[in-house]
Amino acid sequence: MKLFKTIRFLCLIFLLISPEILSAQETSIMIRVKAKDAKFIGSSMGGSRIIVKEHVSGRILAEGYTSGSTGNTDRIMKDPISRNIQLSDDQTAGFIAKLSIEKPVFVTVSAYAPIDNSVKSETQLWLIPGKDITGDGLILEIPGFKIDVLSPQLHESIGADNEIEIRANIIMMCGCPLTDGGVWNSNQYEVEALIYKDKKLENTIPMQITDKASTFLGKGKLSPGNYEIAVYAYDPVTGNTGLGKTSFIVN
Repeated sequence: MKLFKTIRFLCLIFLLISPEILSAQETSIMIRVKAKDAKFIGSSMGGSRIIVKEHVSGRILAEGYTSGSTGNTDRIMKDPISRNIQLSDDQTAGFIAKLSIEKPVFVTVSAYAPIDNSVKSETQLWLIPGKDITGDGLILEIPGFKIDVLSPQLHESIGADNEIEIRANIIMMCGCPLTDGGVWNSNQYEVEALIYKDKKLENTIPMQITDKASTFLGKGKLSPGNYEIAVYAYDPVTGNTGLGKTSFIVN
């Protein structure tokens, strides 16, 4: 009798379980984020934040960060690329989203990078139950340069008699360095500081690479006032652009 009750109870539980849960299949999608004209964004840049949402409801199905290396430089940047050639390897940064779905679902995949989540890249696709997307997976591209103005420092006060040194660290969005004659050749890029005084453009100062990788320098004299500097990098070959800002006082 006890066995009969147990079986009857299990049958009842089985009937109450949603058919959707019974038929749901785990489906994996590899999501990678690649810097424009460069490599993959991974652990060295804090990863790229990934959010996978069901398009219609907006419900979050998976979220996390890419982790791993930026990938193989020769394979990504130097070797000829033909159809079905995989850019990534087992160490290359990515995020695996594992979803339990019982029917095809149309999703929106968003990537935010680099570490300060300053740029968003987004795409949409159908996911089919049990049909994994592996290998290179889904690759989203993040354009731009990551630019940090090192000097003048924010809100720094500088004497009018002093020559202003404008220094900026400029890297690709994956963290790859700019160097003289390197893979990311600093001579290919136009780098300038736009000098704004009281919100009006007063001058532009060209900036050149220093002996230190990714560090650019420009110099000039400024009259007393409140200033904002916008350092930009522009690649005339790819159209890639980036910008970094700081504000300071000359007295």
